[in-house]
Amino acid sequence: MREGAAGGTEAGTDPIDAARRALASVGTFLMPAADLWRSIGADTDTWGRFSAHWEELVPDPYAEEQGVHRLRRYGQFRYRVADGALEPTAHREFVQPDDSNVLYLGRDRHFEPLTAAFLEDPLFERTMQLVGRIAPVLDEAPEWTVWVHPFRVVASADNEGRPTPEGLHRDGVTLVSSLLISVDNAVGGESSVFGPEGDRLVTTTLREPGTFLLGDDRCTWHGVSPIRPADRGKPARRDVLVVTFTPSAPCGGT
Repeated sequence: MREGAAGGTEAGTDPIDAARRALASVGTFLMPAADLWRSIGADTDTWGRFSAHWEELVPDPYAEEQGVHRLRRYGQFRYRVADGALEPTAHREFVQPDDSNVLYLGRDRHFEPLTAAFLEDPLFERTMQLVGRIAPVLDEAPEWTVWVHPFRVVASADNEGRPTPEGLHRDGVTLVSSLLISVDNAVGGESSVFGPEGDRLVTTTLREPGTFLLGDDRCTWHGVSPIRPADRGKPARRDVLVVTFTPSAPCGGT
C-alpha cells in the first residue's frame, strides 16, 4: 500500500480506536501528527521542551561498530492495564530475542539510562498511556513490559545515517512503535512495514513531528532507509522515540 494507506483518521474518529482497528485487521497504523498531539495534549511549546531531551542522548558504541553515528538512551518499565500505572524497573542490559536483531545475537548491550527530566516530562507519560490503551487489542495481558528508546541518527556528506542498520527486521515483541520527534536537513528515511508474506503494508517518510507509526511485531517486518544531508555542507539529523510493548511473564519478570 502507498503512504498513509494503513493510517489516518476521519473527522470525529477517535485515533486510539482507529489504531486498534487497524492493528487488529491490517497489522499496522500510521497516526497523523495532529491526532497524536491532540491525544496527548501537546502544543508547540510542550513539544519543544520534550524534543530538547534528545540533546541529552549519548553515543551508541554498538552502532559505531557498524559505522553508524547514532545516539540513544534506554529504559524499561512495567505497565498495568487495570489502572494505567507505568513503573520503572531496575536498569539493566538490553537483550533482544534470538529471532529478532541479527546484528546482536546472544549479545547483551549496555546503554545509559533515561534522564530524570525525560521521565518527568508530561508528554512522555501521556505517550506511554496512549500506547498502553492501544496494546490490549493485540493481547489481553494484565501487565506489559515496556522498552523505551529515544534515538538520534546523524548523517554527513560522506557517511549516511542508517536508522535500522540491521535492515528489515522484527523486534521480538508484540507492539512496536516509532514516534517522529524532529528531523533536520535530511532526505531519505523512508519507513516501510511488510506483512508476513512480504506484502508491503505501508511506505512513508515521517516528516511532521508527532507522526506515529505502530505495528503488530508478531506478524510484520519493518525497516527505515538511510538518511543523507539535503545540504551536504551540514549534518542531517533524525530524532525518534521507539517504544515497544510485550506481555510480562507471569511472575513479572528484551
